[in-house]
Amino acid sequence: MDEAEVLRARVGNSPAVARRDGLIAVGRSEYWHDPEAPVPNSLVPASGVLAVNGRGEILLQRRRDTGQWALPMGKQELGETIAECAIRETREETGVDVAITGLVGIFSDPSHIVAYSDGEVRQEFEVTLLGRPLGGFPRANSEADDVRWAHPDELDALDIHPTMRRQIACYLDRTYPHID
Repeated sequence: MDEAEVLRARVGNSPAVARRDGLIAVGRSEYWHDPEAPVPNSLVPASGVLAVNGRGEILLQRRRDTGQWALPMGKQELGETIAECAIRETREETGVDVAITGLVGIFSDPSHIVAYSDGEVRQEFEVTLLGRPLGGFPRANSEADDVRWAHPDELDALDIHPTMRRQIACYLDRTYPHID
């Protein structure tokens, strides 16, 4: 598989909108540098945290909608700052409270597209902040079927989308802050 094929990763195909615990579970398909990607119809600011504990491990969640490991992240709500969004999303998706310590990057590559089964096709716009844990414990939830601290040596063995690996690499390679 050549580099272009790796970058054109497509994951999480879900043909229908399903109900889970009274909520609508929306499937997603993710594209990066993929000529087959649909044309976006929305742009939504999102933020998350690359949290690192005292052992140098990174907080990851395994997403229920794709089965892939990812940093906790989600869309910004009206009335909240990027930092408030990132802290809230991290707590909701992992059970861990964090403090923001820096900026990993602003990731706005227009070739990163996420198509949702409800018809939304989003050009991703993600602000990834650096953080450290304050309290709480990793726990599974409605969005993540597993949450854990992973040592950087373990990352190659985990199924992580290339766009998320790119963000983690900025931290590990000390090439942050990154701005697309």
